[in-house]
Amino acid sequence: MSCGIRVRVSIALTCCVAGLPPLWMALSAATAAQQSPSGNAAASGQEERLQPAQVSVNRSRVYTIVGKTGLGHDHAVEGRIRSGHLSLGATSDAGEIVFDMNSFDADTDRARRFAGMQGSTDAATRQQVNANMRAGSILNVRQYPTATFVVSAARLLDQNSAAGTARYELEGKFTLCGTTRPLKFSVTAEARDGLTSVRGSFSILQTQYGITPFRKALGVVGVADRLTIHGDLWVAPAAGTGDAAETPGAEFGSR
Repeated sequence: MSCGIRVRVSIALTCCVAGLPPLWMALSAATAAQQSPSGNAAASGQEERLQPAQVSVNRSRVYTIVGKTGLGHDHAVEGRIRSGHLSLGATSDAGEIVFDMNSFDADTDRARRFAGMQGSTDAATRQQVNANMRAGSILNVRQYPTATFVVSAARLLDQNSAAGTARYELEGKFTLCGTTRPLKFSVTAEARDGLTSVRGSFSILQTQYGITPFRKALGVVGVADRLTIHGDLWVAPAAGTGDAAETPGAEFGSR
């Protein structure tokens, strides 16, 4: 994986991925399981009070699926949002999402369930994987503690999802490890528990962001260049709206 990210959106990142239904079923289960607080507000023990269009850092999550090469292993990484907001339906200046790269944690039970992986990973192995992932040669979290997705537009699409939920196309620029590239993907938005649940996914190549995929043993063990990033964002309704998911132009922010 890679360094920092800044985003204007409620992430449901999906650029080059197909066949996601099983993963989103797992995501629903993972979301239900995350009752304990997390993120900045949770870390400080404070109750989260959301402003209109703000992303909930307590409830939002990002899951990154890392494939293997050679004799390596597949990995699932759980990450949190540092801050964010999003205006669904906006055709300009639609939002920004900032990812907390230091929070990215490899092979948590929740991430593995989301990815459909069997069993758990022992603490010593997870510690080593995290050390490799966060090191200067990969994500370099000391130099790049965040990644950012700046959303220039979040256009409502004419056709709903198969489940009947609204779909939006998010377009903007994604910055990771100091490299910025254009990004476009679709998300679904649904009103749940007084917030808007925004979900989607996208794929990136590590090498496009200046990252060399991890290798060892002369390349016999390693991870794939392509990463698939899934977003599960929760956003507060915009001011004056009762349901952000059903109101074009509704905003959310802080996943």
